[in-house]
This record gives sequence, C-alpha cells and structure tokens, in this order.
Amino acid sequence: MAATLRNVKQPEDAAMEKKQDEEEEEDKEKQSDKFNLAILLLLYTLQGIPIGLAGSVPMLLQTKKIGYRQQALFSLVSWPFSIKLLWAPIVDSFYSPTLGRRKSWLIPVQYIIGLTMILVSYNIDDLMGGEQGDPPNITILTILFFVFFLCAATQDIAVDGWAITMLSRKNVGHASTCNSVGQTIGYFLGYTVFLALESKEFCNTYLRSEPGDDGIVDMSHFFFFWGIVFTLVTSLVWLFKKEKKEVLPNAIRQDVFAAYKQLLVILKLRPVQAYALFVLTCKIGFAAAENITGLKLVESGLPREKIALIALPMVPIQILLPLVISRAISGPRPMDVFIKAYPFRLIMTLAFSAVVWWTSMHTEGEFSAFYYVILVSAFLLHQVATYSMFVAIMSFHAQVSDPSMGGTYMTLLNTLSNLGGTWTGTCALWLVDVVSFKDCEGVTDLTLDCDTMQELKACTAAGGHCVTHLDGYYVEIAVCFILGVVWYLWQRNGIKKLQGLDGSDWKARGEQ
Repeated sequence: MAATLRNVKQPEDAAMEKKQDEEEEEDKEKQSDKFNLAILLLLYTLQGIPIGLAGSVPMLLQTKKIGYRQQALFSLVSWPFSIKLLWAPIVDSFYSPTLGRRKSWLIPVQYIIGLTMILVSYNIDDLMGGEQGDPPNITILTILFFVFFLCAATQDIAVDGWAITMLSRKNVGHASTCNSVGQTIGYFLGYTVFLALESKEFCNTYLRSEPGDDGIVDMSHFFFFWGIVFTLVTSLVWLFKKEKKEVLPNAIRQDVFAAYKQLLVILKLRPVQAYALFVLTCKIGFAAAENITGLKLVESGLPREKIALIALPMVPIQILLPLVISRAISGPRPMDVFIKAYPFRLIMTLAFSAVVWWTSMHTEGEFSAFYYVILVSAFLLHQVATYSMFVAIMSFHAQVSDPSMGGTYMTLLNTLSNLGGTWTGTCALWLVDVVSFKDCEGVTDLTLDCDTMQELKACTAAGGHCVTHLDGYYVEIAVCFILGVVWYLWQRNGIKKLQGLDGSDWKARGEQ
C-alpha cells in the first residue's frame, strides 16, 4: 500500500520540483534583468551628457554676441546622430572576440569621450572666450563636440545591439524606454542642470546664503567631473560586466557590404523615393522658429538659465506624451494625425516669433509671472504638435518597413526623417545674418558693420553703436511660414496616397 502511494506521489513531486525550478529561474532572470536595465539606463544617460552640453554651448555663445553663421557652424556637431546608419553595419559586424561584440565599440568610444573631457577641461573656458571677452574658437569647439557626437552615436549603435542579448526576451521591449528616459536624464543634466549651476544669478537666488561672483560650477569643472565619471563607468563595465559570447560566421561579417547594397535596393523603390522627398522637406516651415527662437530669447535679454529651466516641466511631458499619443493614433492610417497636427505646429512658429518680440520689449530686464506662463504654455503646445507628428511618423515607418530586411529598412526611414531636421536647422541659422540688416551708427567710417562679434567690437571702439534695421529672424519666420503653407498644400495629398499603398509596394520584391 505504501509503495503504491509513493508511486502515485512521485509524478506530483516531480511536477512540483519542476515548478519550483522554473520559479527560481524566473526569479534569477528578474534580478538579472533589473541589474541589466540599470546598466542600460546608466549607459544611455551617459550618452545624453555630451548632447546636453552641446545644447548649452549655443546659449553661452549667444551671450558673447557671436554671429548666427558661427552658430550654424556649431550646429554641424549634431549631424552624426542623423547619419549613423552609414557606419552602423560596420559596428554590428566587426569586433574583437576577446573583448566582445558590443564592448569592442562601447569601451573605446566611451574612453575617448571621458579622456577627452578630462584633457579639454583645462582649456575649455579659453575656447569659450574666457573672462577677457576674447572671441570663442568656434572651429575647435565644433570639431570637439563633433567627436563627442560621433562617439555617442557609435555608443548608441553598440548599446542598442547589446540590449537585445543583455535582456530576456520578455523584457527586451524595455530597452527603448531605457533609451528615451536615459537620454532625457543625460540631456537634462548636461543642459538644464549645467546652465543653472553655471549661472551666478540662479545660484545667488536659490542656492547660496551669501551672494558670490560666479556660479557654483563652470564648464571646466563640469567637463572634468563627467570625464572622470565616463572613465570610471567604462572601466567598471569593461572589467565586471560580462557579455554573452557571439561567434558570427565569416559570411555575416562579409555581409556588411551586402547591408550597404540592401540600402541602395530600398532607396530605388518609388514609394521610398517619394517618402524621402516628403520627410526631407517637411520641416522647412518650422526651421527658423525651432532652431533660432531660444537664441533670440537670450539675445533679447531672457536669462539663459531661465530658458533651461523651462525644460524641467517638459521632461515628464516628453516621456509621457509619446505613450499617450501612440495609443490615440493606433490604427492603419497614422499619417492622418501628422497632416492634422502640421498646421497647428506651423501656427506655433508665429506664436514663437510673437513671444520673441514681446521679450525684446522688456527693456528693463524684468519678466513677470504672466510672461513665464505664456512662454511655458507656448512650448507645451508646441511639444504636443511635435510629438504627435513624431509618433505618427514612427508608427508609419513600422507599418511600411519590409520585415524581411530586419531593422535596416526602418532605420533608413528614421535616418531620412532626422536629416530633414538637421539640414533645415543648419541652413536657418546660416541665413539669419545674411537676411539681416545691421548698421554701425555714430561713426564716420561707413565700412564698419555689425554682423560678427569682431565687427561689433570695432564699431564700439570707434565710438559708435550697432542698430538692427531688419532682423533676419522675423524675415525667416515669414518665409518659412509661407513655404510651410505651400508645402502642406503640395504634399498632404501625396502622403495620403503613400499611406494608401499596399504593403507589397514597399517591398523590394526579391531584388535584395
């Protein structure tokens, strides 16, 4: 009888043991994923630091009265993130088996950022013009931050790939959340926090019991601190974070050339060509407002740290808006939302120009609470329109991308969309001084001009003062608005036709 009972219980015991083993394995997986998610969040946060610093530099330079053509030159630093597809196949295919597929790229580029920050920290203030009022070295600053962006974009490719193998299958979807949240935190630290701590007025008002002559932190110390953090974190990841071994066949490494061939195949598709024209031109209407407004606000007397602090309430909004909008626009026609949001975003460009004009009227330099309410409201409404269009585009990319080509197809479409913003922004900055008319009055030398910092100093030294007869910002706002209206009437039916195409029209039909 006892033997019979034992025989009956044995399968139940085995099932219970198996269930316990599965639960233990699941617990281990959860703990492991929590640790891995923390690492991913940290790496993406580090990625956002140089991006945030690059956003703060134009604000600092604007107070030194540099020309907008110099601002346009510096805007080139952001281009690597828009063209990283050009070297993504190389990062994905070539690596050292000893170091690891992802760490082979992650470790060197983070060391480059960290060590460069430490070395440059000793003369970054001189490059920015120093306290003697010398002109900033825009060329060196552009090269320096271009290297930072190039390394950060390469790190982004490596971390995106590592996330797929670092996380369990059911949690791999959280990698994109780590990306957006981490980059937002990093940008916030490098932009908002830095500009606030660098500001004497902010520190004296909110952080000090006794006024000081400078901010709590200057750029040299900020660079040195984050250079140490980059170097330390990189060393810890290198030594203690193991990477799953991936031995790729030689054929896959050779397929890096096939990846570029695949890109050309996609670009030959008629719908892709029509869509490329669409996304490369759709942001012309917003170029002036979205790339120059912040600089004009600083030029008009609004403290740069105040502009930075406006980003504070925008952080949770930037995180939550895409989630809310993505649920609202789920369906087969996401670009309908894009077409509806476009006119609203275009109208907001006129609202921004009105805010800039209002700011320039505050000659006494004091700004009321009502002013800040209007300013924050304008930025908030603009964010709603911007993210509505962004989520619509991302949803459309996911919808039309050929799954047989992996992520290459969707990444190409995202790259084209990013380029639509970078080239228009650089051009808008470059043209401000071209369409402006400034004159040096009160001097006999009629050759003196006021387009650059040097010319401004020469005018002042000669006993004159610069007068702006025609501000190129308002000229560009008007021209961009008109071009935006024309573009909308031209392309709105075209994108509806592209959206109505059958999925097979977007496929390469075996040509790859």
